[in-house]
Amino acid sequence: MTDTPVTLTRKGGVAQLRFNRPLQLNAVNLPTAHAFLACCREIAASPELRAVILSGAGDAFGAGGDLNELKDDPPGAAPGLIGPVHEAVKLIARIDAPFIASVHGVVAGGSLSLAMACDLVIAAEGTKFNLAYVKIGTTCDGSASWSLPRLVGTRNAMAIALLGDSFDAAEAHRLGMVNQVVPLAALADTSQAIAQRLASGPTLAIGRMKRLIRGSFEHDLDTQLDLEQEAFVANADSEDFRGAIHAFLNKRKPQFNGR
Repeated sequence: MTDTPVTLTRKGGVAQLRFNRPLQLNAVNLPTAHAFLACCREIAASPELRAVILSGAGDAFGAGGDLNELKDDPPGAAPGLIGPVHEAVKLIARIDAPFIASVHGVVAGGSLSLAMACDLVIAAEGTKFNLAYVKIGTTCDGSASWSLPRLVGTRNAMAIALLGDSFDAAEAHRLGMVNQVVPLAALADTSQAIAQRLASGPTLAIGRMKRLIRGSFEHDLDTQLDLEQEAFVANADSEDFRGAIHAFLNKRKPQFNGR
């Protein structure tokens, strides 16, 4: 096990991005925040990476921010801890490659924010979720106030954020916070299979699709229709689209190269 607080490995078109502070339940301290941003920047600069699995080493996906960073000078230290994470979240939204959060154990505070910032979430049975910020007398970060109401609706978001109750993977699935719940022993293989499926897909189209969906709440219908047409026309000029049309007309399965 490396001492690096965040690891990035590659195999084919799939990247494995992992928080690596298992003894601290992957709590995000300052080096972790900067390492996470650096890894996201590396992914953004690597068009050959066509899907990303975000996970946590050890017994948890993550316990949120490391409060040791904030104990001496909270208002002075908070921007340095939050800033790199927020830059990383912006990249997750913009990168064509879809991000799959593969979560287990504890998913709390800022770690839950980061899971919700991903495009898909696969959870192991037994996973415990808690937004947790209210328990330490503060507000959320990591895009939770943007993601949570979009995923679960305003009333449910208020209950999760204001009451600070824990809930399990089945409830997270019912609320729409996770896409699939699987046995812990199947978590890695399930996440990998989904990543491989996405990595073999039309990456440019997937990237444009995820940005259309993410931005749809900010636009009226007329604007969204214009954006859909703009994205479709841009994608129609891709190798993947032209190849898929040819394959369809010739009754063959398309092969996508991500270009």
